[in-house]
Amino acid sequence: MNRRPSWLAIREPLSPRKATALKLASFLLPLLIWSIVSYVPFIWHPMILITSAGDSDLFVKGERFTRELFASENVGLVKDGLKPGEGYRVNPVFLPAPHEVLKAFFVAFKTPPYSKGDPWLHQSLWHSIQIIMWGFFSSAILGVPMGILAGTFDAFSKLFEPFIDFIRYMPAPAFGALCVALLGIDDGPKIAIIWIGTFFQMVLVVANTTRLLDVGLLEAAQTLGASRRRLVINVILPGILPNLYNDMRILLGWAWTYLIVAELIGASSGISWFINQQGKHFHFDNVFAGIMMIGIIGLICDQFLALFSTYLFPWLPNRRGTSMMTVVAGAFLFFPQRYLWQRGRDKAAKRAERQSSGSIAAKPASVATKPFPASIHEASAGGAIADVSIT
Repeated sequence: MNRRPSWLAIREPLSPRKATALKLASFLLPLLIWSIVSYVPFIWHPMILITSAGDSDLFVKGERFTRELFASENVGLVKDGLKPGEGYRVNPVFLPAPHEVLKAFFVAFKTPPYSKGDPWLHQSLWHSIQIIMWGFFSSAILGVPMGILAGTFDAFSKLFEPFIDFIRYMPAPAFGALCVALLGIDDGPKIAIIWIGTFFQMVLVVANTTRLLDVGLLEAAQTLGASRRRLVINVILPGILPNLYNDMRILLGWAWTYLIVAELIGASSGISWFINQQGKHFHFDNVFAGIMMIGIIGLICDQFLALFSTYLFPWLPNRRGTSMMTVVAGAFLFFPQRYLWQRGRDKAAKRAERQSSGSIAAKPASVATKPFPASIHEASAGGAIADVSIT
């Protein structure tokens, strides 16, 4: 009798249905808590939104006041025979309801900037993506080779890692003033902060990934006479490439976490500038929308990279992307790959046909029609190995 798999089985994968349910729950549960706090009055709702000021000089229609202040003011108005204020319980302005944030996703793109010449939201988003890409790729160009060298050669490990291990504990924003002094107030210091926040961690992570390569592969290559250069290029690099790819995905998410701080150094710009401006004007629905846009863009990039890894490393197990990303990326990855594969197959078939037609015509009839031996024993007994030539 087959035992039903447990939800908490140790080191055993869940069924696809259970895995999908838990993935949905990871998003729906926070949304449920947020909705309860936003829509159920007796859960929290510490503020009173004024709908009528009455005879009070303190209350202003549309403003929020604490419940204690609202109650004490109305008690004084009633004692003086004046009309009390009216209102209903709401949350603070910094916690908008989910429907308000959802509406802001569409309204924020249509809302013009407060000042003439300031960027629109889509321009700010594109600027932030450029900052991330320049900062991350510049750190990867130097960090990945240094990590591979440190993980391969102990001499480079002793040369690089002590200082990097020391400086990685220094917070990247602490270098903000120095970056502005050296690189100006434009995009230079922002890219530098992303670089500082990812480079030193990248070297150590890549070095550790390189050390995890199976030593048996190196020993087998050395037994076959591989040189030091061939060991690095033909054994170590291909061996660590799948794990190195995953490391880059994680470090790219690390770069996104430094974006807000980086864009506030020097001249404020990008999505961080938009969030900061909306917060100053108490438009916290737009603030939440801007923060979530960063998370959505980062998640889409990560899922696309995860799906792309199934095409880069098809031999690895459990490399299936999500169904949503499979549908989105199928037109960009599967169909071009299918077209190129079919085109190469047709060329190979035509080449084989031309070669076979020419070789058959030139081959002697005795050799072309001679049957291949059924086994090695038969070949050795009848001397067929010495008589048969394979083209």
